[in-house]
This record gives sequence, C-alpha cells and structure tokens, in this order.
Amino acid sequence: MSTKILTEHINTPGIETFEVYRKKGGYTAVEKAIKKMTPDEVVEEVKKSGVRGRGGAGFPMGMKWSFLAKPEGIPRYLVCNADESEPGTFKDHYLMKNLPHLLIEGMIISSFALGANKSFIYVRGELMYVIRILEKAIEEAKAAGFLGKNILGSGYDLELVVHPGGGAYICGEETALLESLEGKRGNPRNKPPFPAVKGLYQSPTVVNNVESIATVSWIINNGGEAYAAVGIGKSTGTKLISASGHIKNPGVYEINLGLSCDEFLNSDEYCGGVRAGHQLKAVVAGGSSVPIVPGALFLKNIKGEDRLMSYESLSDGGFVSGTMLGSGGFIVFDETACIVRNTWNFSRFYEHESCGQCSPCREGTGWMQKVLNRIEHGKGNMSDIDLLVDVSKKIEGNTICPLGDAAAWPVASAIRHFRDEFEWHIKHPVEATKPGAVYMGGVLV
Repeated sequence: MSTKILTEHINTPGIETFEVYRKKGGYTAVEKAIKKMTPDEVVEEVKKSGVRGRGGAGFPMGMKWSFLAKPEGIPRYLVCNADESEPGTFKDHYLMKNLPHLLIEGMIISSFALGANKSFIYVRGELMYVIRILEKAIEEAKAAGFLGKNILGSGYDLELVVHPGGGAYICGEETALLESLEGKRGNPRNKPPFPAVKGLYQSPTVVNNVESIATVSWIINNGGEAYAAVGIGKSTGTKLISASGHIKNPGVYEINLGLSCDEFLNSDEYCGGVRAGHQLKAVVAGGSSVPIVPGALFLKNIKGEDRLMSYESLSDGGFVSGTMLGSGGFIVFDETACIVRNTWNFSRFYEHESCGQCSPCREGTGWMQKVLNRIEHGKGNMSDIDLLVDVSKKIEGNTICPLGDAAAWPVASAIRHFRDEFEWHIKHPVEATKPGAVYMGGVLV
C-alpha cells in the first residue's frame, strides 16, 4: 500500500469545501509555518524532503527556491503552473478539482517561505469549471483569515489570483507562462536571465507545478525527513500517475516512488494489467514527450533487473533502452496499437503547439508530421525513416525551450524500437492502409 500524502482524504464527501477540509486537518500547516517558523526554516524543510518538481523536469524544489534573488525593495512572486496540457497527463486537473484547498494551503506556505505577497495559479484555459472551483476555495480561505491582509495576525499579507491560460501547450514552459501572465504572446524567453532573477514583471519569481506545491503542507506538518523516508534514493516521496490506454483500471494513482513497474502495471490495486485477451506492446511512462519503450524494456532494463517507478530506474540505459518518469502521464499500448499511427498523432500535436519562434522546431515539427503522415497513408519510401531520425536530431537541443526535445524524442524512440513496423508500412502500403490494420512481430493482426 502506498503512503497517501496527497490523496488521503480525496474521497471524503465535501472535501472540496473549507469546512470539511479544515475538519480533516487542513490549514494546520499554515498555522505552524506562519506562527512558529521563519521563511528560511520552511525552505530548509522543503530542501530536507528532497521533493522534486512534479511537472516533468524533476528538479529539486527546495534548491529551486534557494536560487530566488532577494533584492531590497523589489517584489517577489510565486506562480503555480497548472497549465497541464501534456497528452496523457491529467493528475493536476484531478487534484485541483477534488482538493482545491490542498493546493491553496501549499500556495500560502510557499509564498510565505519565498517572501511573495502576490501569487498566481495559472490554469489551463479549457478548465474553466476548475478555475471556478479554485476561486470559490480562495474566497473561503480569505473569509477564514488565511488569505488577504495580516494573515493570522502575523503581519504577513498575501493576495492569490487564479489566471486562465490561453489554451496553448507552450505556456506550460515556465517563461512562456510568464509572458502570457504579463498579457503577451506565450513565447519562451531566452535564458539567462532565469526567472529566479528576472521573472514575472522582471522581478524574482519561482514557478512550480500543482503537485509539487500540494506536497508542502504535508512536509511542514510531518517534517522534511519524514517525506524523504518515503520513496527510494533521490526519488523521495510519492508521485501522482495519470494512467490511461489499454489497461483494466485507468485513473489517477498515488504511488510511493520506487514501486516496481510490474506491480504498478499488473496489480489490481493499480492498473490491473493489460485489458483481457490482449498482450503488452509498448509503454509511454511519463507523458507524450518522453521516449516510448517496448513493454519488455518497461518492466526490466537491459541487464534483466526489475524496473522501478522512479526517476533513476526508468532512465537507466539512457534513451537507448530507457525512458523518463516525466509528468507521470502513463499510457499503455497493447498489440492492437499502431506505433506509426500513434507517432504521427503525437507529431501532429507538437506541430500544432509549436510557437514558431525557433526555426528547428517550427520547420522540423512540420516536416516530421508530413513524413509520418506519408508513411501512415501508404505513400512513404525507405529513405523516410532515416530522414525522420535526421530531422529529430537537428531539432533536439537546438531550441530555446524543451518543446523541440519533446517533439523529437517520441519520433526517434519509436523508430529505434519499432523500426520494423515503419518498414512494414512502407513495404506493404495496401495492407497498412486497411481500416484497423496493425503490425506486430512480423505479423499483420
């Protein structure tokens, strides 16, 4: 059984209201932090916890906080990145919808630690009903004295604003998000300067993911060392996983980092295994931007050791035989899935969502989508496969933000592990274009 750090009370009736959340111990961490701790002591507890950014990058959150510049007379800001738009990822949506006060409590403590008097929650624009849930929760917290002027008589003030995003995936990149918050087109900024030095309104800013901030109240109540005792190695604590695809039990699961991949995929407590009558083909472990791997390489590394649901274990073997935990967008494919079609679909997304600022991404995503479209529809040639690999290499590492990498990695990994399927599509265009046609292991199924 996993430790329920975030979701212990998620099924409690009325938990989205201040009254019920408070009865379950809500906002006690705010009282402890503001009345009994200094901002530096809060930061130190988060550093002790070892919690890493849950938006995909996995950078230690406490270390990120410690980088924040603190010039005199200049405001500082905390921005919560709730723009969750990665295909296959929906755990932040789940958390905000069901436990809005958990996020708000984390925002108050984090803002106090960073010396921010105005903070923002930037929510994906399509989720207007979630925005209304958060705004109602903010009003409840303010009426109870946990937001606004002189919180709990401490002299600390905080205004919390929910801001709807423009519906662009690129705004999940922290500097593009800041541009959007300022009312500009959501294009990523060149770095340096980093947001910790010049972020929102050219002031020091920290940008953290929803899940990351939601952990803070538990850490303050229980201590950073207690959080670090959960998980494995540098992958401390728990992780929310958005599980979808060809599994028996799709949904959002909170797991202890270090859980075996086999148990997560096949146990009834979690995904319940591949749907009845089918076999595992491939897994996308951390959202559409991470490398896809064959099922066998998801369960065991090339040394035959069991894989674990952790940052280190999933990346073992690099991109040759490994993948990434990423945002936790866990997608399972059985033998009925066409890898070529799926890769083309992902490429269509990245072409559409490229901001167009960098030539390698603007042009490269378009070419990858066109070539994959050609192969999928029976008009490809053998040279197209190496052309896709070449284009992906020219995109990777050559853009201002990671969207270029996110577009290149799925294509390169699909060809690396499933090249025979691409070749079959090209050699057998008539069969490949039949409705529902899928290739697996040299056989048309």
